This record gives sequence, structure tokens and C-alpha cells, in this order.
Amino acid sequence: MPDRTAPESPAPESGVSASSAPDAPAPYFAPAKVNLGLSVRSARADGYHELHSLMVPLALGDDLRIAPAETLSLEVRGADLPSDERNLVYRAARAYLDAAQLSQGARITLEKSLPVASGLGGGSSDAATTLMALARLYPARLDLHALARTLGADVPFFLLGRAAVAQGIGEILTPLPVPRTPLVLVNPGVAVSARDAYHWLDTEEGFTPPLDIDAILTSLQDGRPVPYLNALQSGVAARHPAIGEVLRALADAGLRAPLMSGSGSTCFALAATDSQAHAVAQALQAQHPAWWVRATSTL
Repeated sequence: MPDRTAPESPAPESGVSASSAPDAPAPYFAPAKVNLGLSVRSARADGYHELHSLMVPLALGDDLRIAPAETLSLEVRGADLPSDERNLVYRAARAYLDAAQLSQGARITLEKSLPVASGLGGGSSDAATTLMALARLYPARLDLHALARTLGADVPFFLLGRAAVAQGIGEILTPLPVPRTPLVLVNPGVAVSARDAYHWLDTEEGFTPPLDIDAILTSLQDGRPVPYLNALQSGVAARHPAIGEVLRALADAGLRAPLMSGSGSTCFALAATDSQAHAVAQALQAQHPAWWVRATSTL
């Protein structure tokens, strides 16, 4: 899909857009994210992990169209995904409608542009966007953040619509300004389960210290190199050699700070300019036709 500089006709702090006709499907943009650092501090007794991460939304993502309807339905285009309660978008919609005690439904179309199970937060963003869209379509006095936490650790982040430091299991969010930064995303076509990535880290006891957020922000502003950390990267790369190949290709192309995002398998690296990002993406796509490659930027 084309790169975006901002969500289409955004509502304040929501990243969603309204339709002019009440019963027509309204378009909503669900941005991807990258982790500009992911430290896993420890394992918790409840099976989750204590995290320290800098998460930033991107100017590309998935698209949804949502219209009022008598019942709830979901159509997925662009990916082989279920359209029932196994889909996080469907579960988010059902959670909102039930919490608001509504008899109405919604007709939802999800256009997937992001790779599935890729570390870009696509499913979580789609779910958060669904919550915000239904809150606009059917206003109710509900705590969307509480609903989001029941759907997944990354879902609350996408309600913010801006960069944030994430702690706890990802639900403790501290917004902060991050300079707009061009980057290149590459996914080698490998799907990585987050459950597996964290299991491999637990097995290797690869827990890491807190991120130096100030150093990362300074590096984004002046280009000075700092160690960009993803505690999950070594375990995933050891089992999926394509990750290492992508990271080397990004570095060889002259980009900064190549890193895996989240639990993988998408990797990214920072560019000095938009033109450099687009040139590198074009070259990498030509060299590796099977890879999913995009030039974009942080929002």
C-alpha cells in the first residue's frame, strides 16, 4: 500500500476518520508500529513478562471500513485469516458491543496490508482501531483502555496514537515526543509466534537491563550511534536464519541501527532521509523479490 504521512481525516488523537453518510462504511486507518528498543526484564508468575520498550506508530498499516448493521460480520481481504471470534478484530467488536449492551452490530471489512505475525502490531492495531471506530459509531460510557487490555498487551498502545515508553506487560504507557524518522521495513516471509519468541528467551534466560531512552532519542535527533536492543532478536534469529540475512542486508545498504521489531520477523533500519529510505527499499526489493519491503517513517 502507499506510504502515509498521517491517518486519513483523523479524529483527535484517534487515527480514525468519519464518513459523511451515516449508514455508509467509514474508513479507518490502523497504523503499524516498531519497537525502537525492547528490553525483557523478567518473567512473571502469570506467564507474561515485564517489559521496557519504546514503541512508535508508523505511517503505514492496515485499513478498515465499518458500517452500522443489525448483526456483527467481518470480511478479511489481503490475508488468509478467519472472520469469526478467532480474529482479534471480531473479538474487539464483540467486546465493545457487549460492554455497551447494544443489540446492534457492525459490518466490518479489514484490508490487510501488513504481514501476519510479523512484529508490527497489525492485529493489535486493527483491534484498537475497531474499538475507537465503534465508540464513534455507538457512543457509550466505556473505558476503552480497560477493554483493550482484555484483548492483548499491545492493544492499549494503539489507542494513544503516538509514541510511548511501554512498561509492565506493555499496558503502562508514558507518551513522549519522538522525531519523525524515515526507515525501511523488511519481512523475509517468516511468521514468528510471539509465544515462541518469549519461550526461547525464557529458555536462554536472556533477560536484559532497562533501555536508555534518552540515548535513543538523542540518536534519533543527531544520528549518533547507540546500541539498539531487542532482547528477543537473538533467540528468533538463531532459529530463523533469514532474520540475520535481512539485518545484514539493511546494514550493507548503509542504513542505521538494523533491528528486529517486537517478536519478529519484520526488521527495520533507520534512514537519513525519505529519499534514501525509498532508494534502499527499491534496491532491496529488486535484489530479494520474495521479501516484503517498504519505505515509511514514524508518525
